[in-house]
Amino acid sequence: MKKRPGFKIILLVVIICLIWMFFLFDLDHYFSFSNLKNELTAFKEYYGQHKIITMGIYMIVYILMAALSLPGAAVMTLVGGALFGIFYGILLVSFASTIGATLAFLFSRYMFKEWVQNRFASKLAAINKGMEKEGGFYLFTLRLVPIFPFFVINLVMGLTTIKTFVFYIVSQVGMLPGTIVFVNAGTQLAKIESASGILSLNIILSFALLGVFPIIAKRFTQMARQRKVFAKFSKPATFDYNMVVIGAGSAGLVASLIAAAVKAKVALIEEHKMGGDCLNTGCVPSKALIASAKLLSRAKRAEEFGLDKITIDFQFAKVMERIQSIIKRIEPHDSAERFTGLGVDCIKGRAEVVSPFEVKIDDRVLTTKNIIIATGAKPIIPGLPGLAKINYLTSDNIWDIRTLPEKFVVLGAGPIGCELAQAFSRLGSKVTLVQRGAQIMKKEDPDASGIIIERFKSEGIDLHLNHPATAVEVLDGQKLLICEHEGKEVRIEFDEILIALGRTPNVKGFGLEKIGVELTGARHIETNDFLQTNFPNIYCSGDVHGRYQFTHTAAHEAWYSSVNALFGSFKKFRVNYGVIPWATYTDPEVARVGLNETDAKLAGIQYEVVKYGIDDLDRAIADSEDHGFVKVLTVPGKDKILGVTIVGNHAADVIAEFVLAMKHGIGLNKILATIHIYPTMAEANKYAAGLWKKKHAPEKLLAWIEKFHTWMRN
Repeated sequence: MKKRPGFKIILLVVIICLIWMFFLFDLDHYFSFSNLKNELTAFKEYYGQHKIITMGIYMIVYILMAALSLPGAAVMTLVGGALFGIFYGILLVSFASTIGATLAFLFSRYMFKEWVQNRFASKLAAINKGMEKEGGFYLFTLRLVPIFPFFVINLVMGLTTIKTFVFYIVSQVGMLPGTIVFVNAGTQLAKIESASGILSLNIILSFALLGVFPIIAKRFTQMARQRKVFAKFSKPATFDYNMVVIGAGSAGLVASLIAAAVKAKVALIEEHKMGGDCLNTGCVPSKALIASAKLLSRAKRAEEFGLDKITIDFQFAKVMERIQSIIKRIEPHDSAERFTGLGVDCIKGRAEVVSPFEVKIDDRVLTTKNIIIATGAKPIIPGLPGLAKINYLTSDNIWDIRTLPEKFVVLGAGPIGCELAQAFSRLGSKVTLVQRGAQIMKKEDPDASGIIIERFKSEGIDLHLNHPATAVEVLDGQKLLICEHEGKEVRIEFDEILIALGRTPNVKGFGLEKIGVELTGARHIETNDFLQTNFPNIYCSGDVHGRYQFTHTAAHEAWYSSVNALFGSFKKFRVNYGVIPWATYTDPEVARVGLNETDAKLAGIQYEVVKYGIDDLDRAIADSEDHGFVKVLTVPGKDKILGVTIVGNHAADVIAEFVLAMKHGIGLNKILATIHIYPTMAEANKYAAGLWKKKHAPEKLLAWIEKFHTWMRN
């Protein structure tokens, strides 16, 4: 049921009035320690004559006081002990206090949770995740320590995602020790001089120890789990290395470099090539290919720039050789020689983890305190009938071809598929892009991917959306991809087919399953917030655990895994995924950071949106690249940025300003107040901020200012 703002306001006014009346009519006087102590004899007489009624009235008053967060709960608890004795006093107080606390919790949740969660969505993401996993544990600890006011806990917990049932049960149990102490003290009410006297230093320390106990118990539980997981393995007396890193891609290189920088002894094991997928088969070669293809595209558009028609002769094989030469230019950055010089023992070979403390390479066994798994991912190969009978291409082996395919099918319209489809089309292939769903680049908003669809069509790429592939056939030497569309069979001829259906983690063949490293249902390595596996000394970074499959994210994670592995006994750091940008290098580029509209709607997060069309930008017009947009999502009524999507020329570079802004809490007002060089593509950011400002202009104030100026003229 949709919450009505009007009812919320009425409810809030009623609650405020009740609290105000409580103090206005000096009702708090009746719940003072001295008054209740003086009236105790009269209460006992009434209780003797009307036991059930007295208990009922007591429960109702206690519940109301707890629900309204009124003072006097401690005194009421003492009276409960004095009137009803230990058993009934504990029973009545325990349920009354918990019911009242839950009502306060529900009031806070109904009135303010939605606003707080939307207003501070990015900051609360980690807290919400923690509350879902261990909210009951946190609440129990708070309930046991009396230095935290119970009414504050009630109201604050209402703003979190903890379940009401969990809140009630944990509160009932967590408040029980304090209830017992106060009710027991209440049986001796005549001898007590003040409520504050009950909480002696010894009792406060005892409660503090109770509060610390769950933390200690949790630590011992973790230690017991560690002992259990290590039980069947013998731990070496000494170790060859502080850390062994398996995989020399982005994550492995950064992790080993950090370890060497802090003077740890570290080994880096790589079976194939240093630099991993990014250098050898991913980011570097694809961007080199895109650059060559873009030059050809510009030449075809020569007349747009006032030039006569330009033709460029080229050999596809030379384009591919250029890619290899670029890889070789960058190779020294990731080379074994460089890392050896920096203090890393670089070892070539296939690594096998034979125990949490041992890694085997051929006949050599390394002992190590910690292991980081950074084995990356590989292309997903579908079980299409007939596919295994042909030599299909993936992002791994496409760089080996030297003949431009005439008919080129790309199966999968994610970032890899879209980038390579456009590049090969510009190089001269007749490209057919096949996607089982209705949208390409499905992680982006439809208006972003829609611009790319229109560009692809204008460049002659044949788009087959809603065409799930069912088989591959070879008939009389002719290769065919068989698809299904609207109940009909569609047959697409090709010379070469690129399988671009995403990537799956490299977890097989490293001994991980043999020793018991836990995997998720999607066959990723299971890790906690510290990037630990179920073995506390085995960590994981990069594509192999499947959170974000980006080179820059792998490097980001490597800092956490290496620092936690080396220094986790003193301090561990939860990996921060707060601001993760990425880009797809089609032309135009699509760059994104934070939420887009699709994700915000799925998550139920309220937002405002401003969208600046780059067709209005001077530099874009001058460059004949006046297409795309800058779209910014903000907190309703605020300039706080929730997410940005940019489609346009150099979008991946232009978005950097927003990444910085989101990381450091800079809003659109400050971006608007920042001088941007004219003419640049980055001015689009300022103009988007300007649209937001215009949308939130103080119309009433401006109307008065207009009157002021009219008065000044007269």
